[in-house]
Amino acid sequence: MRVLRMNKRHLPEFLEASKQFGELWGPVKKGEVYVYEHIQDISEMSLQPQRTLLPLKKLIYPPKIKMFQYEGEKYQDTQEEVPRRVVYGVPSCDIHGLLIMDEIFLRQYRDPYYAIRRERTAILGASFCTCYPKSCLCQSMGTDFIKEGFDLYFTDLGNYYLVWVGSSLGDDLIRLKPEIFNDNISRKDLSEFVTRKSSYTQEPCNIIDMAIIPDLVELSSEHPVWEEMGEKCLECGACTMVCPTCNCYNVFDEPYLNTETGKRERYWDSCTFNGYSVVAGGHNFRESRAERLRLWYWHKLNSFGPQERPACVGCGRCVDTCPVDINVLTVSKRLLGDKTKQALSTKAKKP
Repeated sequence: MRVLRMNKRHLPEFLEASKQFGELWGPVKKGEVYVYEHIQDISEMSLQPQRTLLPLKKLIYPPKIKMFQYEGEKYQDTQEEVPRRVVYGVPSCDIHGLLIMDEIFLRQYRDPYYAIRRERTAILGASFCTCYPKSCLCQSMGTDFIKEGFDLYFTDLGNYYLVWVGSSLGDDLIRLKPEIFNDNISRKDLSEFVTRKSSYTQEPCNIIDMAIIPDLVELSSEHPVWEEMGEKCLECGACTMVCPTCNCYNVFDEPYLNTETGKRERYWDSCTFNGYSVVAGGHNFRESRAERLRLWYWHKLNSFGPQERPACVGCGRCVDTCPVDINVLTVSKRLLGDKTKQALSTKAKKP
């Protein structure tokens, strides 16, 4: 992996040049939050890394995908309509989330709708991660830094960036403005990088013990926390919509009035919704909210996907979004509390 140096004043110039590859997207402030938007004027966007309301997945795994349109027995694929994009300012936690999504949609069974958007999106990461002291868990999840999954990664060292080139596409982007980059990395640069990284890890961040939490989730299926949280849950699905790794979806056919033509679309769904686990015949495998919440936190804090690792990337969006304070942080603290010992002891006595 190559590392280059770029003066910070050249960033707008480079981002403008990157439009030669495709649409430029970046964080734009809307009220009290930031959102990813298509950028026409560089001055509209934040050049500092920001945690957006919805993660990067909204562009690569959008809330609604038109799969194809059909007429009689014929159908027409619509994937050629997917634009090329350059997304700047992606924090490390979102890139970690994208790597988990890659495992789900690219590893064993290649999902063409995800794959084409992934291939046509250039990821420009930015550090250091903007830590939200009340909600961030990135240090506990090991997602405060990233080594892969990006095309370029801009590390802010004051008046300049160290730019990590993570792919051949990243190298192509560098070639759009080669004169503003150089590979003269000095010892002073390296010393500044180490200093900044060390000072960042000392920033306040919520810490939970991920050495024990996965086992607690495994052993605490009858812990009272699930019923307690289930009673509070509004079943709104907000936690799943803002989560970088949630990927449940449903598919609908929409016939037009003549009934011979129509379209098939895919929408975000949520395993926390009552109807998600209903099967043919009307049986619901997870009828209670407590059961559905327990499944969700099993995925986030114990095991998820082909790699069988926790799917929480510590972004803290669920902490800030849930209106009744059900989130990774509150559930983890509850499992780590005194009542956990009682729950584990009761379970251990069962034959």
